[in-house]
Amino acid sequence: MPHTASRHLAEGPRVGLRRITLADGAEFTARVRESKDLHHPWLFPPDSAQAYAAYAGRLIEDPTKAGFLVCEKDGGAIAGFININNIVRGGFQCGALGYGAFAHAAGRGLMREGLGLVVRYAFGPMGLHRLEINVQPGNAASIGLARACGFRLEGFSPKMLYIDGAWRDHERWAITAETVTSG
Repeated sequence: MPHTASRHLAEGPRVGLRRITLADGAEFTARVRESKDLHHPWLFPPDSAQAYAAYAGRLIEDPTKAGFLVCEKDGGAIAGFININNIVRGGFQCGALGYGAFAHAAGRGLMREGLGLVVRYAFGPMGLHRLEINVQPGNAASIGLARACGFRLEGFSPKMLYIDGAWRDHERWAITAETVTSG
């Protein structure tokens, strides 16, 4: 059942942003299964009820993580997900973003709108100062999204993350609160 706009943390013209819940499992995993070709070989979100429950539980319970769903305002369908992982407080106030669009929403600009909402929410109510995105160099769609949302390329990390059975190179993209407020 689609969630109502009143549950949105933030809204843009076409999408609303809300926290992930355990109740989203059926729609989320169905969308993941529909989107396997889009996601492969870049990411592997949970595609079963058990895997989703573990995934969502971590995002809900762990204070170093925050999970968001990008939902279409017209009908409430989940268009994609954006997570802030590895949140570090203190002098750093930083988090690492991970995200994925679902196939039915890909290429429609919904994730760009949603990522913009997450960035503003992270720098506003969450009080973060810096967000990072680590992207495999061949993932043109993800790099395009980072660039379109104002992230800047900061460097290259060889064999940074273990994904799909191998250590993968990543580009490091970042944005700070000053960039958003001055841009």
